Order: sequence, then structure tokens, then C-alpha cells
Amino acid sequence: MTLRPILIHPDPRLKKPCTPVDAITDEVRALADDMLATMYDAPGIGLAAPQVGVLKRILTMDCMKAPEPPRPMVLINPEIVWKSAETSVYEEGCLSIPDQYAEVTRPAEVRVRWLALDGSVQEEHFTGLWATCVQHEIDHLDGRLFIDYLGPIKRQLITRKMEKLKRDRARSA
Repeated sequence: MTLRPILIHPDPRLKKPCTPVDAITDEVRALADDMLATMYDAPGIGLAAPQVGVLKRILTMDCMKAPEPPRPMVLINPEIVWKSAETSVYEEGCLSIPDQYAEVTRPAEVRVRWLALDGSVQEEHFTGLWATCVQHEIDHLDGRLFIDYLGPIKRQLITRKMEKLKRDRARSA
């Protein structure tokens, strides 16, 4: 397992729609292992492949809180097949937009279908934080960030902060 660097917004790779995974190969399994390790190390509850520079439709997530046992999930080519009319508001953050949070309104419940690492088709109904997280990560696969749900002024403010963070990191590297 390798911890991979997480891309910071604005990076053009974060705005590109990802291509589907054609086959579950050793390379895909290694990427999934790396993404889970990177997500837990960050620490975060979700990570999409474009955040580590891979433009493939793969995401990892685990919304369990201690003392509950972890529930690492790898979703390949996930698609939302149903969403509730009822919405929920959650203060979201993102590993690619560190230390920035904003309230985002999304469907409160979703049903998602995906391919598992063993090649089987899975489907699950998500609610609460799990529903928010899976939608946030699927957005990444479509080239969308949580700040895209915000007004232009707030989005611009966060983008400027991230540009400064990247400059500061580059200077200290």
C-alpha cells in the first residue's frame, strides 16, 4: 500500500469527468488499497480517484465513527439509481479543499449501484452521512466539487485561499 498525494483545488484534473473502469485488474485493486490507506491517513471519510490524479470512476468511503468497527467501501463505476425528493443539509469539507467547509443541500437518501472489487454488482440504499458522502464522491467522478454548489463570491473566496495554500506549500517544499 502506498499513500498517494491528494490534489488540491484548483487543479484541472479535479474538474474532468472520469472514464469508467473497463476491468477489475490488479492495478485497480492496488489503486483501491492505496486510496483507502490515503483516505484513512488524511483523515477523511471519502476519496475519489481524481483526487489522487487518476481519472477513473472509483471511490472509497467509510463513514463509521469510533467505537464502531470500520466499514471500508470501494465503489467502481458507481451510479445513483434513485434519489429522494426530501433533502438534507450537511456541512461538507473535502480533502482537496483543506480546512474549508460549507453547507450543501443534497437528496437525503440515495440508492447506488456499483461494481465491487470481486466483480459483483452491488446496490445499497444510503441515508444520513453515508448518502451525503457517496453523492459528494460521485460528484468528484463527474468533475464537480462541493464548492460548485455555493454562490460565486464564496466559491471565489475559497479558491483564492487554496491558491495561496498551494503557493505557500510550494515555497516551503
